[in-house]
Amino acid sequence: MTEIVRGFDGCPSWAPAFGYMGASLCMILSSWGSAWGTWRAGLGVCHMGIDHPAGIIKNIVPIVMAGVLGIYGLIVSVIIPQAVAPPG
Repeated sequence: MTEIVRGFDGCPSWAPAFGYMGASLCMILSSWGSAWGTWRAGLGVCHMGIDHPAGIIKNIVPIVMAGVLGIYGLIVSVIIPQAVAPPG
């Protein structure tokens, strides 16, 4: 356990690893989720094209939103490591 001295809260040397792991997971999971959402929305557009060809353009919005969420995850995963500081 880390000893806490009065007025000073020590941080273990391995603590920044969790910050960087969080940023890595943010990038990985947002990219995976974006790809999965694009895949599912693409299937929906395919089915819409078969059933109702006139409504294909309306169903492109979910594909765009999935890409936007992937970009948002990329931006957040770049911002998070900037806040990670070495202990001490």
